[in-house]
Amino acid sequence: MSTVSVVIPCYKYGHFLADCVSSVLDEQDGVDVRVLIIDDASPDDSAEVAQKLAASDPRIDVHVHETNKGHIATYNEGLLEWADGDYVALLSADDRLVPGALVRAAALLDAHPEAGFAYGRPLRFQHGGPLPKARTQSTGSVVYPGHWWLDRRFREGTGCITSPEVVVRTGLQRQVGGYDPALPHAGDIEMWMRLAAHADVGYIRGADQAFYRVHGKNMSTVDFGGQLDDLRQRLVAFDSVLTKCADKLPDADRLADQVHTRLARFALRRAYRAYDRGRTAVVPVDECVAFAEECLPGYRALPEYRALRLRRRIGPRAMPYLQPLVWSAVAERGREWLWWESWKRRGI
Repeated sequence: MSTVSVVIPCYKYGHFLADCVSSVLDEQDGVDVRVLIIDDASPDDSAEVAQKLAASDPRIDVHVHETNKGHIATYNEGLLEWADGDYVALLSADDRLVPGALVRAAALLDAHPEAGFAYGRPLRFQHGGPLPKARTQSTGSVVYPGHWWLDRRFREGTGCITSPEVVVRTGLQRQVGGYDPALPHAGDIEMWMRLAAHADVGYIRGADQAFYRVHGKNMSTVDFGGQLDDLRQRLVAFDSVLTKCADKLPDADRLADQVHTRLARFALRRAYRAYDRGRTAVVPVDECVAFAEECLPGYRALPEYRALRLRRRIGPRAMPYLQPLVWSAVAERGREWLWWESWKRRGI
């Protein structure tokens, strides 16, 4: 039976802990599981809740920080210093696993030693709302060559993993090291890419693997300046992978050109979509253009820049009404649909 170490970092999420831990210890038959809860000096009763859970089950360990160390240091403490199972998973205290998720991931990794980590589809749900119905029967799996999977990430300039749905081979985690404190908001995508530079990537088809809680104050959903910060973090993350994994990436220059072009296009797309949606007063359009230039000095040759110039001529008042007639707006919706369909079917 495979052994899985599950690290649960917690900061002010004590009211979620019992449900999170139950999803690991009570709903994962077929694997030998241990849990570490790390309370990062929460000012509420999170540490007390964690200690009570540990007193009721010998499979639970608890570390309590006297001072707040931050989420990156907390992750690394559990992943690199405590985890000793065949596989390791990092699960936020406000998320939970789908029943059977760990045995499905372990089965894939047991059968494919060339795979460094396995993931499946996460289910998002609104904080305070009911859990969506999860699929628990896998229809199979696929192992993507690591460099092919990594190349696709650079080509698309974005990730395809949320986080709680991932199970990593513990030995590989130690080999590549921990999360980078210089990347507080993009450390996860950088981690998956570093792992893929060293090993192949397994994907579980047909079954959902984790529940991911969406909070109403998520920066990506309400803060347009935050969306630009996300692009900046992504740029640093991709460049970090190129530096740290240089010996594994002989085509690093091509990958850098791909992702810099893609991120410039993302920034310009956000700028022109601000005109489409009547949000030029809140979207930092000029900053988006400046970021595009930082990524790609020749950004003016991109079709997204031409689309932005057209919208500037039309003006922010008229553009929302003309959007259905503008080809770039139609093409944008088509691209988004194709990406989501690929992600739903193949996880990429």
